[in-house]
Amino acid sequence: MLKMGSNQKKTYREQGFLNGIDLFSDDEISGYRKQFDALEARLGRETCQIGLVNSHFEERFVWDMATDPGLLDQMQELMGEDLMVLGTHFFCKYPVESTEHFVAWHQDVTYWGLEPPEAHTAWIAVDDSNLENGCMRVIPGSHMQGLAEHSKSESEGNLLSINQEIPEEEMNDDEAFDLCLKAGQISIHDGHLVHSSLPNHSQRRRCGLTVRFVKPEVRQTELNSQKGHWNPVLVRGKDAYGHFPLKEHPFPLK
Repeated sequence: MLKMGSNQKKTYREQGFLNGIDLFSDDEISGYRKQFDALEARLGRETCQIGLVNSHFEERFVWDMATDPGLLDQMQELMGEDLMVLGTHFFCKYPVESTEHFVAWHQDVTYWGLEPPEAHTAWIAVDDSNLENGCMRVIPGSHMQGLAEHSKSESEGNLLSINQEIPEEEMNDDEAFDLCLKAGQISIHDGHLVHSSLPNHSQRRRCGLTVRFVKPEVRQTELNSQKGHWNPVLVRGKDAYGHFPLKEHPFPLK
């Protein structure tokens, strides 16, 4: 198992995120990017922008990315031995054409119908992600402040599935930390961490794969924002709770 330093664990507990963790080599991420490019060419940009949810059940390369041994090692270090992949979701932010697409300030767990509302996300950079093309931004330590009130966004272009936002007047952008990543690197954030992203003002795509992780003791008590039920897959350890139907691996683990 890859060992995460005690300082990293302390940072994660206190700040709610880690950034710039090397996961895939240049050759590995280049191979995954080519497979995503083929998927994008087949399905189109509109679908690939936010429509590729849980494609790890159909696409072997997505499953391999989401269950990479190095990634699972990292998540076990933060969450414990028993680990389930709750879901995966590609976010592709394309260069601005007519509408400036952005992600409003929000907390992930408000969308997922989980009890307890505990989940953690790894954000895998398929492309370089930086200020120019709209990288993720976070408010350090905000995961310690409980769930914030969310309202409907009044701005056109919000990519959040139910157009939620924490009202802009309640946020202080000066506190934001930008999660710049090179392709093949990851960030990890707590499901309570307040985060957002700005429009892509570059000429480059910004594609990332989010992998959501939960412990087996979590249960779903409400429909998620897609009006559906989760189908988590146990990828490390054991499930002693049985809160979800047993879901077999769609492909072998590496």
